[in-house]
Amino acid sequence: MKIKFTGIFLIMICLFIYSFYGNKADNLKTRYKSAIIIGATSGIGEAIAKELAKRNYIIGLVGRRQNLLETIQKEIATESFIKVIDISDIHSAQQKLKDLIAEMKELDLIIISSGTGNHDLSWAKQKEIIDVNVMGFAAMASIATDYFLNKGKGHIVGISSIAALKGFAQAPVYSASKAFISSYLQGLRERFKKLDKKIYVTDIQPGFVDTQMGKDSNFWKATPQEAAQQICDTIENKRDHAYITYRWYLIAWAIKIIPDWLFYKLF
Repeated sequence: MKIKFTGIFLIMICLFIYSFYGNKADNLKTRYKSAIIIGATSGIGEAIAKELAKRNYIIGLVGRRQNLLETIQKEIATESFIKVIDISDIHSAQQKLKDLIAEMKELDLIIISSGTGNHDLSWAKQKEIIDVNVMGFAAMASIATDYFLNKGKGHIVGISSIAALKGFAQAPVYSASKAFISSYLQGLRERFKKLDKKIYVTDIQPGFVDTQMGKDSNFWKATPQEAAQQICDTIENKRDHAYITYRWYLIAWAIKIIPDWLFYKLF
């Protein structure tokens, strides 16, 4: 009788442990990661959205064009949300990003991929770059920061450029805007470390990618899909920084060590 009672008691303990830890483990298995991609309607942003969907992320698609967002939404298999946002319209963009975060309810990752660039030195064109790459980026990063600080963990990714390493004569405003993004992300990362927060910050600096912005060059040009795969690997490994594609580490090293007088003769 004593043995029978002991057996029943042990079974009850096992059932209790499973109900607490087992159900928790099951929930973790079924809890998909979720990400918002700002600038998901073309180029690198679109490719990242599709790559993360392949990796079973729930996706929040952000862009300026409703029709493109709807088209991309149909092309990905995982659950997705769309929100039309023009990040150069700061007040509206911040509120709409908050609304999207609330709609998705749970968020692990925000990628800011929106960007623009040109070689025109007219003030109208320079302001366009600043409004998107500087003001718009900072506005989106600010909302991401507030959300993840409140949550206590998360991951912010910014798409900068190899052009952030030096002021290129062909596009000085673009270079400066990308340097802003990289410096911003570096400072944000160190801020989170000092606050002892589990918030990761990743700076992605692509070289030439076969997108509308990269159409003028054929040097070591990668496809958006190739770039997206490496970017997503970098994100999932929670690395601080990556040149994309990886062969651009060689170019970045050269840019950093070549004297300015020689660099500007070559470029």
